[in-house]
Amino acid sequence: MHLYITYFLALFIGLALGLTGGGGSILTVPVLVYVAKIEPVIATAYSLFIVGFTSLVGAGSYVKKGLVNIRMSFIFAVPAFITVWLMRKFVIHAMPDVLFNLGGFVLTKDLFLMLFFALIMLISGFKMVYGEAKDNSLVGNETNYPLVLLSGITVGILSGLVGAGGGFLIVPALVFFMYLPMNKAVGTSLLVIAINSLIGFTGDWLNIPQIDWNFLLIFSLIASIGVFLGVYINRFVDNQKLKKVFGYFVFIMAIVIVIEELVL
Repeated sequence: MHLYITYFLALFIGLALGLTGGGGSILTVPVLVYVAKIEPVIATAYSLFIVGFTSLVGAGSYVKKGLVNIRMSFIFAVPAFITVWLMRKFVIHAMPDVLFNLGGFVLTKDLFLMLFFALIMLISGFKMVYGEAKDNSLVGNETNYPLVLLSGITVGILSGLVGAGGGFLIVPALVFFMYLPMNKAVGTSLLVIAINSLIGFTGDWLNIPQIDWNFLLIFSLIASIGVFLGVYINRFVDNQKLKKVFGYFVFIMAIVIVIEELVL
């Protein structure tokens, strides 16, 4: 039964991604861990594939509208996907099962990953609720390559740790450091997320004994259907209000994760 619930929630994740233009993928890891009962390290790896697959589908709709800057996406993606690949290949699976034991409190690798993920959810939710999208693009300004490099590495570290896309960091970086207009920044961000996540996932191949490709492909396909539904429904709703409502939901989910990990 929990497998069918997982697939239903995959549709919801895709729907949220299509409706809000990003952020829906932040729910992938909690669904995989608490509903599908997959251990956190493997869940973050699976999330990279799912997020990459669905983001690629979403980016396709923006490409058709001419709202993706292919050149800028690859410039940003290179430092990001190198970092996320290194994180997945050499760091995550090399971390000890117990990070430290202090006064009876044991911080395991799984606990650290879930608490860090909850922190990322809180930041992402805050951006959705309180962050106003401002188009700060200035025609003629040169790309700030040092800050693009730093942003890409930061996104790669976060994506490598928690298996999330990091769109809440990528979109501002594309606007402020690469001077893309907001409508192109969102579409370009989806392509960056797709590249980072799918390449990052390859870093897990040799470290995970058996990847459940059947589950991954079904989940990703259902989520992709949700993306198409979300993009269609988005024409008839207030995007900003919807994003704030979803942001509050992400807040609540982050608190639930903390309670689940530290109290229950």
